[in-house]
Amino acid sequence: MGSKHKLYSIALVSAAMILMLMSIVSAASFSYISNSNDNTVSVIDTATNTVVATVNVGVTPQGLAVTPDGTTVYVANSGDNPGDVSVIATATNTVTGTVPVGNGPFDVAVTPDGTTVYVTNSGDNTVSVINTATNTVVATVSVGTNPMGIAVSPDGTTVYVANNGDNTVSVINTATSTVVATVSVGNGPSDVAVTPDGTSVDVTNGDGTVSVINTATYTVT
Repeated sequence: MGSKHKLYSIALVSAAMILMLMSIVSAASFSYISNSNDNTVSVIDTATNTVVATVNVGVTPQGLAVTPDGTTVYVANSGDNPGDVSVIATATNTVTGTVPVGNGPFDVAVTPDGTTVYVTNSGDNTVSVINTATNTVVATVSVGTNPMGIAVSPDGTTVYVANNGDNTVSVINTATSTVVATVSVGNGPSDVAVTPDGTSVDVTNGDGTVSVINTATYTVT
């Protein structure tokens, strides 16, 4: 969800503005929405479709993700300098910690086992790897130019990063925190999603296309 910065077409600017307005994740019967214009996260009770809490976070929150057990939400604050991630406890809807990451954090993804959070830093072309047990950055991975959207494979072994500035997707091996492949896609990729069976990755591009990547060969099919 989610997605900021160096956009090279009107289409990309429009897409980014929409993504900057809000990102949404769900935990149990609640949804969490980032509000980039007032530096908050809204908590919506999905049973009544009403806002039940508003959480103050960092400057210009963008992407956010909830842990699989529903206890924690991680929010990328793209406007903070240096960049950071707010950690929200869903039991109390309060910020319990702040994790420093790279410049211009944009999107967030959590591994299926909940042990690791990946954050794209569009300002310095990296991905920060956060250990959720300690809420500290344990690795920093260099990727393509202006990384935006990010997704983790269902088995937790691979992370896919849409590099908006150089029209590629970086493939990260989670065991080694290294880039094992770089896939050329359409112009201005901004978001990425993995199919439930893990065999394909769909990438939205600013040129009005979707690139479909075969995960066995890391080629666009």
